[in-house]
Amino acid sequence: MSDDPRCCGTGTCIINAEGQCWCGQRWDGEKMCFTAEPAPAKSQSQNAEPSHQPSRAGQD
Repeated sequence: MSDDPRCCGTGTCIINAEGQCWCGQRWDGEKMCFTAEPAPAKSQSQNAEPSHQPSRAGQD
């Protein structure tokens, strides 16, 4: 193993060029840390506002 200064201290880090370790941690520029999982993208049907309008029967 190489003595990578980004190692979290376990001595088992294998860090790629993007700073991602095999264990799921990522180099943030200062330390290794777990990154938050991205929120799942909403589908268009979930983003769309309801298009129904209240009934105006009897108001005219």
